[in-house]
Amino acid sequence: MKPAPFDYVAPGTVAEALDVLAEAGGGATLLAGGQTLMPLLALRMSQPFILVDVNRIEGFRGISHTAESTRVAAGTRQAVALADAEMKGAQPVFNLALSHVGHYQTRNRGTIGGSVSLGEPAAEMPATAVALGAEIEIHSRDRGTRRVKADEFYLGPYMTVLEPDELVTAIHYPRWGADAVTVFREVAQRPGDFALVGLVGRVAIEGGKIARAGLAWFGMGPTPIKARQAEQALIGTALSDIDPRGIAELAIADTDPFTDHHATAHYRRTVGRRIFARTLGEALNIQQAAA
Repeated sequence: MKPAPFDYVAPGTVAEALDVLAEAGGGATLLAGGQTLMPLLALRMSQPFILVDVNRIEGFRGISHTAESTRVAAGTRQAVALADAEMKGAQPVFNLALSHVGHYQTRNRGTIGGSVSLGEPAAEMPATAVALGAEIEIHSRDRGTRRVKADEFYLGPYMTVLEPDELVTAIHYPRWGADAVTVFREVAQRPGDFALVGLVGRVAIEGGKIARAGLAWFGMGPTPIKARQAEQALIGTALSDIDPRGIAELAIADTDPFTDHHATAHYRRTVGRRIFARTLGEALNIQQAAA
């Protein structure tokens, strides 16, 4: 099948792109990496009046690091972010999660902002943003700039707080410090597939106790899901007093898994409970051994 007819524009600046979005009245669709959009266009599941190609926007790509955070411009290719020399040290869980996104061929085109903005419930990058406490930088012509916390950005499957005239321009990931441990594991049918169950996060440790925790599920509900009860139970607890299985029960309580042709909700809960306990236990054991 061929795409339905549409007008095509390729703005050179953010301001030009925002003008098009504002004047389109909801009839415009953005083209960044196109890894999701192009099949939808071919199947006519997406029929925009205007296709706005943001790939030529000046300053729309790049990564910058400060002592407090990492700013990833929305148009940054996934492969470029994965190859960034500082990223592995500054944002290790981001780097690890990104290595599981699709395949290297799709990462050559796919963008960080595109993945985060799409909000696929079983994808790694939206959940990583939620887990790390990232902020989404959003621009519009008429209302200026705003930042939205990642855990407030997602409303439902492929639904976000983004308005039709708004453009995600960057994602800001806070640094977690050298004493934070990485938590990541996913179960998928094949490498590169969307996860049936996935867990991502960071746990910061100070003086033998959990000082901060950021944990999120993917593939376990209609959006990336923050494991709030587990985070709260961990904070302030000594490493020697943590029961990973007990924390896993709290983490599962926050999920809302579904049944589809890939797996049942029961399967997702069972596997999620086990990978949470195992992954958290392994991460904390490594930290204790290194102390």
